[in-house]
Amino acid sequence: MPEAEYRFYKERKWRFDFAWPEYKIALEVEGGAWIFGRHTRGRGFIKDLEKYSEGAILGWCVLRTTPTDLLGSGIEMLKRALNARGFVIPAKKEK
Repeated sequence: MPEAEYRFYKERKWRFDFAWPEYKIALEVEGGAWIFGRHTRGRGFIKDLEKYSEGAILGWCVLRTTPTDLLGSGIEMLKRALNARGFVIPAKKEK
């Protein structure tokens, strides 16, 4: 299970929306893409770049998705990232 609001960098109080610390995988859900939200305006966008870059420097794989795509392509992307980092996703049992 992921840790919600995981604080990965104490000096800046930065948090990832969801994190799997053992695998250093983070999932950021970027809202407001179509309404000029915080993540798409200049200052917020620049601060996000800094946060994601620092995560990468520290060895984190930072995945980004929209709320709309979270339960579709976001889950598939997350599965691939976990698999690449050694997490074995159990096969579905046949009925």
